Amino acid sequence: MTTLGGYPWLVTEGLSRTALVARDLIRFDTQNWGGGRSSGEADAAAYVTAVLAAMGVESETFESAPGRASVVARVEGTDPSLPLLVVHGHLDVVPADASEWSVDPFAGEVRDGCLWGRGAVDMKNMDAMILVALERILAAGKRPRRGLVIAFFADEEAGGEFGAHWLVREHPELFAGATEAISEVGGYSIEIAGRRAYLLQTAEKALQWILLRARGTAAHGSQHMRDNAVTKLARAVADLGAHEFPVELTDTTRELIARIAELLGVDDDDPDAVAERTGTVSRFLRSSLRHTANPTMLDAGYKHNVIPSVAEARIDVRPLPGREADALDAIRAIVGDDIEIELVHGDVGIEQPFSGPLVEAMVASLGRHDPDAPVLPYMLSGGTDNKSLSELGIRGYGFAPLRLTPDLDFAAMFHGVDERVPLEALDFGTDVLEDLLLTY
Repeated sequence: MTTLGGYPWLVTEGLSRTALVARDLIRFDTQNWGGGRSSGEADAAAYVTAVLAAMGVESETFESAPGRASVVARVEGTDPSLPLLVVHGHLDVVPADASEWSVDPFAGEVRDGCLWGRGAVDMKNMDAMILVALERILAAGKRPRRGLVIAFFADEEAGGEFGAHWLVREHPELFAGATEAISEVGGYSIEIAGRRAYLLQTAEKALQWILLRARGTAAHGSQHMRDNAVTKLARAVADLGAHEFPVELTDTTRELIARIAELLGVDDDDPDAVAERTGTVSRFLRSSLRHTANPTMLDAGYKHNVIPSVAEARIDVRPLPGREADALDAIRAIVGDDIEIELVHGDVGIEQPFSGPLVEAMVASLGRHDPDAPVLPYMLSGGTDNKSLSELGIRGYGFAPLRLTPDLDFAAMFHGVDERVPLEALDFGTDVLEDLLLTY
C-alpha cells in the first residue's frame, strides 16, 4: 500500500485507475439525510484535494458549515479566448440502510464485474471519471481545449443549500468566465429495439418539496371523532399518491418521443406508450412527460391513545420546467381546501436546446467511442446542481457517459439498494470525458 496526501492509495490487480478512485470515494461515508443532518463531506473533499494536488492542480476548499466541504479548482485551457466549462460532481450521497444491502454499502466491493456501494452511480463514479480524465490529460503533457472550473459540491442530495447554492450565492467569482456546465445523469446508454442509444440530458424538472398539514380536534383515542387530522391527511395523501397527472410535452420530450418512436418503428401519438417500451429506463422517461407528486414521509401523534390535532406529510413534487404554479394549483384541487400546503424547498427547472457546439461535441465524443449509436435528448425527472449554476446564467447539461449492459436496471441504481456500476462502463466514461475535454 502506498499513500497520496496521507490517504490510502490502494492498488488492486485488475482494477482500472477510475475504478480505484471511485472505490476510494465510496469508502468515505458522506450520507446526507437533509435538514442539515449529514456525515459531512470533509474527508472526501480532502481526498479529492490530494488527488488534484498530485496532478499539479491547486484547489480551494470551502466549508459552508462545519464538515460541509466543497472543492473548486481551475485548469487553464489551450485556447484562452473560449468561455470556461464547469465540470462538476457532488460528494454527498443519500443514506443507505446496510441491513437491506447484500454488500456493505461503504466498502466499495467489486463483484460480478461491477463496483458496488452507495455513490457508485450517484455520483462518485462521475467524480472519479472527472479526476482520472483530467489526470490523464495533464500526465500526457496536454491541456483541455478550454479552461475548466472543476467543482465537487457538498449537499446536492438535500438541494445544495450547503453546497452549490451556497457557493453561487457567497462566491460567484469562482465561476466567472464560465457559460456552460456538465454533470451527472446523462450520456448513459439504453437499448431500444435491440439497438444501443444514448440519452443526453438537456433538461431537468423543477423541484418543490411541500408539506401537507391537516388540523383536527385533539381527543382521547376511544372517542367517536370525525374531526380527525390523521384521517383527513390520510385521505389527501391517498388521493394525491393515486393521481395520474396528464402528459404535457416540452421541446425536449417531444423530440425524445419522436426519436424513440422512429427507432421502434411505431407512431408517436401516445407518448406514454412509447416511453414505456424503453424497458427499465421508462420509469425515468414516463416521469419526464408529466408532473409527479410522491408522498415520502408521514408525521402525526405522540401516543397510541391520543388523537392528535395536527398531522403532516412530506411530498416530493417534480413539476415540468416553467409550470411550477400549475403543479401546485393541481395539488390544491386534489387534496382539498382543508389541507394546508407549505413549500419547504423549491428550485427551478431547466431546459436547454439539443443543439449548439457543446451538444455537438458531446455527441461527437460518444460517436468516436461507440460509432453508429444514436444520441437522444431527454429530461431528467430529478435534479442536479446545474440548477444552482443556472442562477449565474450557466447552461447545464447532464453528461456522465456510461456504456451499460442491457440487463442492468440503471434507473433502480439511483437511491436504490445494491447500487452498482459496471467496471467497463467506468472506463468507457473516462475515455469519452477525456475526449470531450480535449476537443471542446
